[in-house]
Order: sequence, then C-alpha cells, then structure tokens
Amino acid sequence: MGDKNGQVVAGNNGQGNRLDQLNWPTDVLIDKETDSLIICDTGRVVRWSRRSGTTQGEILIDNIDPYGLAMDDQRYLYISDYKKHEVKRYQIGDKNGTLVAGGNGKGAGLNQLNYPFYIFVDQQQTVYVSDNYNHRVMKWNKDAKEGIVVAGGQGEGNALTQLSYPYGLFVDTLGTIYVTDSLNHRVMRWPKGTKQGTAIVGGNDYGEGANQFNCPYGLSFDRHGNLYVVDYVNSRVQRFSIE
Repeated sequence: MGDKNGQVVAGNNGQGNRLDQLNWPTDVLIDKETDSLIICDTGRVVRWSRRSGTTQGEILIDNIDPYGLAMDDQRYLYISDYKKHEVKRYQIGDKNGTLVAGGNGKGAGLNQLNYPFYIFVDQQQTVYVSDNYNHRVMKWNKDAKEGIVVAGGQGEGNALTQLSYPYGLFVDTLGTIYVTDSLNHRVMRWPKGTKQGTAIVGGNDYGEGANQFNCPYGLSFDRHGNLYVVDYVNSRVQRFSIE
C-alpha cells in the first residue's frame, strides 16, 4: 500500500510464448501453498514462482484458450475456455480436466455458455460464470448438467434487470453477486434470489471522473471490504469503500 511504483513479478521480456514471456495475460491468482502465481496466458496456463530470482514460468496446461481462473479450498483449478464455451476443473498436474459448466457449444441455453470470461468458485464448489455474450451471470451447482441464471439474462441493456457484457465477478458468503457491467460502465450488486441488481459504483455514463468508469473489467475485494476495479479504457485501478 502506498507504493508509487510496482514491481514486475512475471513476464516483462516482450510479448511472446517463450517461458520467460507472456502474451495478453487475462487473469492471475496467488497459490499460497507453492508461493507462486498462476496466470491465464494466450493458449496456455502458466505458473511463476514468487521467489526472487525467478526468470521464467512453467506451463501447467496448454491447448486451451483460457480467460478466467479460480481455485477452491481443495486446490482444484477452475479455468474458463472462451473458445470452447466451457469451464473445466483441474487437479494441478492434470492436463485434461473435468467439465463443470457449459461444454455444449456456443449458445444461450441453460446448459450452454457464450464466451465465458471470469469465474468465481465458492466453498461448495459452486461455479459462477460471467457469460459475456449472453449478458448474464450463471451459477452451476456441483455436478449439475445445466446452470441457473443469477444475474441478467434479460438481453443486453442498461435496466437494473439487465447486463451488458459482464466481466469481473465476486460472490460473498450470503450469495450476493458483484459483477462489472462493462458497457454500462458500472459495478452491479445482485442479492441472492432477486430479479434485479443495484449499481453500487459507476453508472454515470463513461468518463474519467472518480465516480465513472470506461469499460470496467476485473474486480476484487480485500478483507476490509474495499472494492478494487480494473478500469480498462482509463488504464487505472480504482478503490472504493462499499457500505
């Protein structure tokens, strides 16, 4: 906190697919057990140790088009493949994985996804997916054959019942969903079981003001309840304290 400059922890050797390079990375998580970063990179998922002196990563999974990833309490990895329109669960070291959402081609059915991007997994191994081109958030219970629409799903739009290209996703212990509604330039909160959400930040058209976004993508919370939002086109990260 308070740093004016960041520190490179992976990549920084130009764009490419060598082990010391990254190419359009989209998501990252910290694996505390191995003190490493797991990164969605173009065509692969890679792991970089956080120990100083690390100069390259290792490939965990290739032949994949990953966008978002999550890890559950049993250290299973969940990865969305946006070209196959599916989410799979992997044991670390396993390259094949088990299908947990989608996998029935691109579409808007309850057993389908259309560009699944970010994902969130809770303690029951329930998988939440920002189903980007379907303008909805889907919830897939463990071993389910189809998902449940838990936010959006009313077509693209800016009503409180709608989303427009959702990206980042967080679900709290009460089942409340927080999602970046990218082309509505807002972060939405959907309490469990409700048919509409509320805009908790943004929603003031696109712009560079402190209460505005221009295509928000990722979001995250810290343990003090502060919300962090990647404000993509504005090239910044914003922090908000949420009541």
